[in-house]
Amino acid sequence: MAKPESWRLDAASYPVHLELQTRFQDMDVNGHLNNVAFAALFESGRVMMNRHVRPIAERAANERTMVAAVEINYLAEGNFPDPVEISTGIGRIGTSSWTIVQAMFQNGRAIATCDTVVVCRTDGEARPLRAEVVAELEANLAQPA
Repeated sequence: MAKPESWRLDAASYPVHLELQTRFQDMDVNGHLNNVAFAALFESGRVMMNRHVRPIAERAANERTMVAAVEINYLAEGNFPDPVEISTGIGRIGTSSWTIVQAMFQNGRAIATCDTVVVCRTDGEARPLRAEVVAELEANLAQPA
């Protein structure tokens, strides 16, 4: 996996931020945050992003979103009991999908990045995103600070 672009390692590049406390159970046998903990912490950040983007939460009954792919890039070890900051934004908007881009910071340094592709399906098929969803996604783009 290639090293992330430098802007991805700057929390100011992301519009949504969430501080989460690490837990004892998040540690591996070496005393570092394990890969499952990283995935769960990023998931919490994605949930907060989805709640931040209103029209997705107000979607029609026949509209569903689902995660199609998740890619985590581990940059450094994380430690318990220090909290982490999950910084989240929209990286790419497609016709019927978008990519959520995230970075995890602990004690002022980036320890991981995550890219998640989310697909929107209406009536069981991929359809173009509604204009109001696109507008909210565009309002939450991650970009170099």
